[in-house]
Amino acid sequence: MDSENLLVTGGCGFIGSNFIRHLLATQLFRGRIINADCLTYAGNPDNLTGVAEAHPGRYIFEKTDICDLAALKDIFARHGIDAVCHFAAESHVDRSIKRPDSFIQTNIIGTFNLLETARGAGSRFRLFHHISTDEVYGSLGREGYFTEQTPYRPNSPYSASKASSDHLVRAYHETYGLPTTISNCSNNYGPYQFPEKLIPLIVLNALEGKPLPVYGDGKNVRDWLYVTDHCEAIRTIMEKGRRGETYNIGGHAEMENIAIVEMICDLVDELAPAGASRRRLITFVKDRPGHDRRYAIDFSKLNRELNWSPAESFASGLRKTVCWYLENNAWSERIRSGAYQSWIREQYGEG
Repeated sequence: MDSENLLVTGGCGFIGSNFIRHLLATQLFRGRIINADCLTYAGNPDNLTGVAEAHPGRYIFEKTDICDLAALKDIFARHGIDAVCHFAAESHVDRSIKRPDSFIQTNIIGTFNLLETARGAGSRFRLFHHISTDEVYGSLGREGYFTEQTPYRPNSPYSASKASSDHLVRAYHETYGLPTTISNCSNNYGPYQFPEKLIPLIVLNALEGKPLPVYGDGKNVRDWLYVTDHCEAIRTIMEKGRRGETYNIGGHAEMENIAIVEMICDLVDELAPAGASRRRLITFVKDRPGHDRRYAIDFSKLNRELNWSPAESFASGLRKTVCWYLENNAWSERIRSGAYQSWIREQYGEG
């Protein structure tokens, strides 16, 4: 990648931390990563334990809120930022239904602040890559796939805020000539995912014999993407993607929610036997408002132009994920107990 000083926003989150680990581990990137994260509930410093020590001088952390324009300008100036990979976002649909205000501030105003700061960096600035979601496209019927030409039809405050940020990024390329790329990905899963999300929630509840909540009839369909495959796709787009373009990233793994829960139950039964089948714990709960029925990504443009395709099948990725959570119980406990937030308050005087 042609960057000496890459700003990664939201790098202590699930996908951002995996991306930092992935990028520093490859010989294709030789620059520095400056991680700007304000450490909200989903920003966990534990996700990057050992990274600074393993890569001396190449990883720097800045506790920064992207809604603070002055702080962003300071980071750009001090570190000579020449590229941005923008993960930072409020990203949970249920939370957006209850508290949409924080989604508007972070996902729209925060993205605007970053774009303005990048625009002010002048000719040294090389690329603004924006991470988005397939949820901006709305809901599919039983057939068809989201493509890069699919009209936007967001159905939740979360997806509406992400759609707004996508449009801002595109507009800054068209209006100001800012070099940008956008990627819209399907549902991610893998190590370091916050336990409120479906897969880690079901894994951890199954281990503890707790109810396994499934919305509605469990027939909602998502396309699933193993997080390391996503990270490699991002790296590929940043290195080779055409500026001003959008690329969809999918896992070619459509699954009904109920089927995923049943697969997790069977894997946990195999890897951590407890007598009775965990499937008995499945509990159907009231569906959430605006729950899109089906998402499915067509990533043929990314495959055709940049020769990317996922390395993991859903079965292989899910097994790796369940094994990771079984082997990293201390990480999960620090999150669920709030201990990581206590550490943040001790270090920074706030949470």
